[in-house]
Amino acid sequence: MFGNLKTQLLLSSIAALALLLMGIWASSHGLAGWATAIFIVVCAYVIALNVWFWRFVCAPLSRLTAHAHRISEGSYGVKTEDFDDDEIGELAEEINNMSEKAGIAEKARTEFISQVSHELRTPLTAITGWAETIAFDPDVKGDSLKGVNIISKEAERLTNMVTELLEFTRIQDGRFNLRVELIDIAAELEDALFTYGELMKQAGMTVRYVAPPTEIPLIPADPERLKQVFLNLLDNAMKHGGDGGRIDVSLRAENGRVRVNVRDYGHGIPEAELPHVKEKFYKGSSKNRGTGIGLAVCDEIVTRHGGRLDISNAPGTEGGCLVSVTLPMAK
Repeated sequence: MFGNLKTQLLLSSIAALALLLMGIWASSHGLAGWATAIFIVVCAYVIALNVWFWRFVCAPLSRLTAHAHRISEGSYGVKTEDFDDDEIGELAEEINNMSEKAGIAEKARTEFISQVSHELRTPLTAITGWAETIAFDPDVKGDSLKGVNIISKEAERLTNMVTELLEFTRIQDGRFNLRVELIDIAAELEDALFTYGELMKQAGMTVRYVAPPTEIPLIPADPERLKQVFLNLLDNAMKHGGDGGRIDVSLRAENGRVRVNVRDYGHGIPEAELPHVKEKFYKGSSKNRGTGIGLAVCDEIVTRHGGRLDISNAPGTEGGCLVSVTLPMAK
């Protein structure tokens, strides 16, 4: 084989042109036998050239495309196989270098987030504790008490953000584990609704819960992680669907799986943003404060349970967003 693809294609084109000219010359001089022979040779050469092109160009490019797709989905640092010393080989080497640098950058970012989150946790705990203590002081009244309550509320919000960031770093470095047991999912969902109910009332939201028509068998799941998912979805519904004034929650079993639906009646999600809402740190056009990783963590939890988290705009004219969590039942 010659040194690179450009040289090989150039020489192949020259050879094909030469054979074609020979065939034309033989035909014009009445050499029909020679013309037929040259035609057969040209056909065989074209077939061989196509096979070579598929083997040494199309197939390697297809493998490189699949490798680049894995990197784009977050498999930073992975390297592709070795290729020949030609243009495709150079492209593969550059993609490997890009993947390695992206992996190093992602690791540095994860370590930075983890360190900052741990450093923030201690002072936030102290701020929350002292704010709650001062709020119970009878001498603190009026605007001072309002200020202390604001401090407590903002410290709690920052603590939740830090918790999300720590969950994200656990996912990234492989320390994210499930403690699976057989649980009553209806009880877990109702507990989450009770836990978040008071906050929803304060925000002026009403919740309509549709219980399953029949008892749902126990399912294998981590109760703490599932409650984390339910609370996050309820929080999102309250923040993004607050204009609608209400949230619908339902639970039912279908085809060997359990489905939990959370629907708000807000403005919904722009269609262009729907494919990205579960990506890490993606916030789109939302003006709500947050880290943008809550749904990414929820998606990871549900996926590790063998389930699926679907987010779409609700059907009908009332608008809003519909989030569905589908989980398998016990075998």
